[in-house]
Amino acid sequence: MASSSDTAYRSGSRRTASAAPREAAPAGRAMHKGQQTKAAIIEAALGLATQIGLEGLSIGALAEITQMSKSGVFAHFGSREELQISVIREYFGRFEQEIFYPALQAPHGLPRVKALFDNWMQRVALEIQSGCIFISGAVEFDDRPGPVRDALASSVQTWLQALYRALVQAQECGHLAADSDPHQMGFEIHGLILALHYEARFLKNPGSLDRANTAFANILTRYGASVPQPV
Repeated sequence: MASSSDTAYRSGSRRTASAAPREAAPAGRAMHKGQQTKAAIIEAALGLATQIGLEGLSIGALAEITQMSKSGVFAHFGSREELQISVIREYFGRFEQEIFYPALQAPHGLPRVKALFDNWMQRVALEIQSGCIFISGAVEFDDRPGPVRDALASSVQTWLQALYRALVQAQECGHLAADSDPHQMGFEIHGLILALHYEARFLKNPGSLDRANTAFANILTRYGASVPQPV
């Protein structure tokens, strides 16, 4: 299931490609090169943001990393704020590609919920070393209203809504108790991921990944539907 933003980007790129006249080929090549350059800048910015946070991003730092002029980097974004938002969009796009879309191959119900969590855990295992923009960004922008905070919050809310829908479907499939609360269940799953980041990345406690997996299994057991025992 594609997000509305992904659909808009894809349809927009298709319209641009189909509408381009033959005479505009040189301009088209220039635009393609510009898109490649912008993608390279975002890639560098994403790597930098995972290490020092979104607030650490600057046009000057990226110009140095990419070996471009400050004006060249600035021309692709127009402001540091737009650069930060572009990094958030790229991060969320990768988050979807690695976690959400592969899980759609699993059947509705607990198999899909488990796939979402397993994919999430695989990403967390890597981010223990590199850092998570959703978490560091929440610390940086939790009390700072504006477009960057909105982009961060929207990305996290979109993901949590996807998790919630998977839990609702699991309940509809009879895999969860009829009186279970998908919102509460989603809150607990998200909470253990946040605890895992704190325990593993900040406190560097060994066995944190195993504890998170055990906690998830306990959540499923607690909210799972009762299985009739044979007489």
